[in-house]
Amino acid sequence: MGFTTYAAAAAWAEYVHWRSSWRTLGTGAETDDEAGTERTEAVVVLGYGNQGESANFVNRYRVRAGIRSRDRGADSTVVMCGGTVEGDTPEAVIMERFARDELGYTGPIVLEPDSRSTWENIENAIPLIEHADVIKIVSNSPHAEVAREYLWQQRPDLGERLVRADEHRVGEIVPMKIGAALRLMLFRWQHR
Repeated sequence: MGFTTYAAAAAWAEYVHWRSSWRTLGTGAETDDEAGTERTEAVVVLGYGNQGESANFVNRYRVRAGIRSRDRGADSTVVMCGGTVEGDTPEAVIMERFARDELGYTGPIVLEPDSRSTWENIENAIPLIEHADVIKIVSNSPHAEVAREYLWQQRPDLGERLVRADEHRVGEIVPMKIGAALRLMLFRWQHR
């Protein structure tokens, strides 16, 4: 792939990710500052097939994006999702280990270690997130958009609580963004 072709693909993928990061959101929860109540949020981090015991590149990125997506002023819980899709250890466990051991994250983490698909990620996370005023779903932006669509299908009342996560940053993970944008295009084509 020549530089011009790569640059065009990168620009297109950046646009796809930016657009996906703003789609299928709800109205979000209104913070009741006057009453002095603290807002609760759930940050759902979707796992990616992990063959070994250490977090792969994709899961490391997703965990970093999940942790930076937390609202420091909220009562925030990170929900790690993912079962044993490609390895013997659930993706959720591998991601929690990375967050604790490598990133030094000490906040609350809840594990959903049984799902084997994005639909199941959402379905199994619902009991862990239905208490939250605000819900953020973290992956690459097109995958997070699909997961948000699944939440809207499964629980529209929770879909209303969806707000944007901080997984899209211009210039970050560009090769992965190109692949994810192509997968989203294929997914949309298959489901029309």
